[in-house]
Amino acid sequence: MAWRKDHIDHLTKVIQDDIAKDRYFGCVIKAAQDGDVGIEMAFGTEKGEMSKALKLDSVFSIFSVTKAITNVLVFRAIEQGQLALTTKVSSVIPEFSGGLRQNLTVFDLLTHASGLPSVFTPQPGMNIDNLDEIVAAIVRNIHSTEEPGRRVDYSPIAHHALLGEMVRRVDLKGRSYRQIVHEDLFDPLKMTSSAIGRRQDLADRHVVPVFGGNAPTEHRSSRVPGQNGAFEDPDAEMPWVGAVCSVPDLWRFAEMLRRGGELDGERILGPAIIELATRNWTGDKPNELYKGVAHRAGWRPFPAYMGLGFALRGDGVHHALYGTLCSPQTFGNYGAGSSLFWVDPVRGVTFAFLSAGVMNSAENIERFQRISDVVSAAVV
Repeated sequence: MAWRKDHIDHLTKVIQDDIAKDRYFGCVIKAAQDGDVGIEMAFGTEKGEMSKALKLDSVFSIFSVTKAITNVLVFRAIEQGQLALTTKVSSVIPEFSGGLRQNLTVFDLLTHASGLPSVFTPQPGMNIDNLDEIVAAIVRNIHSTEEPGRRVDYSPIAHHALLGEMVRRVDLKGRSYRQIVHEDLFDPLKMTSSAIGRRQDLADRHVVPVFGGNAPTEHRSSRVPGQNGAFEDPDAEMPWVGAVCSVPDLWRFAEMLRRGGELDGERILGPAIIELATRNWTGDKPNELYKGVAHRAGWRPFPAYMGLGFALRGDGVHHALYGTLCSPQTFGNYGAGSSLFWVDPVRGVTFAFLSAGVMNSAENIERFQRISDVVSAAVV
């Protein structure tokens, strides 16, 4: 396979046109096929006119793409025998017990089919920067509303806060979640512009999130003022939303997954767990969050196609973040109106895209579908 240069040129015009129409301020993109880079470019600015131009090494808050990092830590713990897909949450976090949630497993959390309610905060108005406090609030306030497996209800916070805490509690070295991420993932993958919490040395390159029509817009920190101060807090520890990353780093993370868990001689995962994680475990059930988005936008609802923590492209013609031209086996993760990576294991394509200016969900899905389709069409 090779890249169609004319189509890559067209892709740059598509992005430039989006920015000119004020759909978002700017972006950084990288896509490669079997390691052959077709595009790696920065477009636009951080906040619009008179603001700093984006660069390849710009650092973004990646929102729920952080969950992919937590997924990989969970997979490593499974490979090492510290967790299993069948491990009950309450066996590792004993205070998370009682009622229907008593028997929830790692599998239930990863597939977003736990029966826990979909909430953006476990307690209105609380700070979200401290993992211990968030887990305690989940234990107090978040209880199952139905049996696991009945429906797919995307969890913005609870599932991956619990998974991150489980990884921390079973760690044989007694490390924090942040230490585990850096030592077991970022350092071996040479993701030098990535951090859990916005590291101080990355502040000058950090693109502070600007929220448009996307909700919620409160991510409070106990240390940094402002309604979204948690995204600028170097000590924030949020396994569901708290990573910062550059596009080259995010691409390296995704490329490791495409290569079956290895990159540049560093083995992060074995192929077996990635194969398991990229199967559809939720059948034709819709993702209730995106079912609501679809109804509000006048679209037909579509299946969730959830793997273990990753969302899959799946079959069928419907609105799709990864586009409609990639293979059904394509998988990846998405972050609030701005962040996306995907891997097409059939065509060998690895895609990473981070943008400035948080779009509302429906417009963002259409944006990513259009751009992803152009990228897939550029591979021949």
